[in-house]
Amino acid sequence: MTIALSSTRPQVGRDTWNVFRRELQPVLHDPFSLIFSLLQPVVFLGLFGPLLIGSSGEPAPVVLAWFVPGILVMVALFGTSATGSNLLYEMQTGSHERTLVAPIARSALLIGRALKEMVPIIVQATVIALVTIPFGFRLNVAGLVVALVLLAIFGMGFGALSYALALASRAKDWMFWAVQQALIFPLMILSGMLLPIEEGPQWMQVAAAFNPISHVVAATRALFAGDFASPDVLAGFTAATLLAIVGLAVGITAMRRSR
Repeated sequence: MTIALSSTRPQVGRDTWNVFRRELQPVLHDPFSLIFSLLQPVVFLGLFGPLLIGSSGEPAPVVLAWFVPGILVMVALFGTSATGSNLLYEMQTGSHERTLVAPIARSALLIGRALKEMVPIIVQATVIALVTIPFGFRLNVAGLVVALVLLAIFGMGFGALSYALALASRAKDWMFWAVQQALIFPLMILSGMLLPIEEGPQWMQVAAAFNPISHVVAATRALFAGDFASPDVLAGFTAATLLAIVGLAVGITAMRRSR
């Protein structure tokens, strides 16, 4: 009897892997969605980048060395903040309810989804970095690899929070987009990913110091510059890790309470 019960007990590791593969299949079957999602950062690079180059008076390689890392963080921010809409759709169609009654650990349903967010981030960030090379961007390969790890950790945490928001707003799906839009743009502006926050008023600089994304942006820039010993790198990984821990904790709690 004891053996039978233990054999049916959900295994979090196995269940997480199965959920991860399930969530990744639509992306693999429709890779065009990854390419289409690059449209926004490409527009920012193509239109916003020349403005920065012209206004700063610096050569293109210098400006791109500052601007491209910020765009990569923007890709991770915008991509993961909207992923909860997929879960929202599953709840509306009844698919989510079927997974809840399956012999799968509730925590795996969240962790597997959050881990899946790492894959599109890595692919999109790599493509953006490579595309900008002909325009003067000097790629530090080692910095790119470490930055991708940083962005993956950040994306996992932010994606988990997006799923938690979807679970909280399932009765009013419009609330998901209202909260998402109300938060994402202040977080983006106060991170300094598009414009140097040092040029802003004192209150913005104070607010940016409490914005975890600003530390991720600073760390990504330091990594692409090859400054691995920079305090910004440690601060960025600390902020991303704390965000991942908080995001997973909130998301797993919400998933376990889901009905």
